[in-house]
Amino acid sequence: MADSMSEMLRQDMECEGLLECFHDLKALDKEIFQMLCDSAEPLTVDEVAERVDRERSTAYRSVQRLLQAGFIQKEQVNYDQGGYYHVYKPRDGEEIAQDMQRTLNDWYAKMGQLIDEFDEKYSEQRQRAPAES
Repeated sequence: MADSMSEMLRQDMECEGLLECFHDLKALDKEIFQMLCDSAEPLTVDEVAERVDRERSTAYRSVQRLLQAGFIQKEQVNYDQGGYYHVYKPRDGEEIAQDMQRTLNDWYAKMGQLIDEFDEKYSEQRQRAPAES
C-alpha cells in the first residue's frame, strides 16, 4: 500500500484494491472474498480453510475481518436433530458499494474540515508574522 495519498493516486489500482484501501484487508482476505463471490453456495469456515489451503484459525480470522468490514454476511443453518453451524456469503455488491461511497463521503468531509483548519491556523500565523525587510 502506498505511504501517501499522492503515491496512491499514481498507482494502478483494481477495484479489489478498495478492500485494502477502505478496510486495511490483507491479500488472504481479498482471496477469500473473491472465492466466496465465485462460490455457488455459502461456505463454512472449514470449507473456506480447505479451499485456500490454510489453517482453520487463519481462515476464521480472515472471515471475521471480512464480516466486520461488511463485505460478507453470516447465516445460521440449523440441524434437524438440534444444533447449528454458520455459513458465509458475500453481501450484495451494490450495498457494499453504497457503504464505501458513504465512507468516502465522510472521509472527504473530514479532510475538507481539516484543510479549512490548516488554512485558518497558518493564514493567521502569516498575518501575525513580522514583515521581513
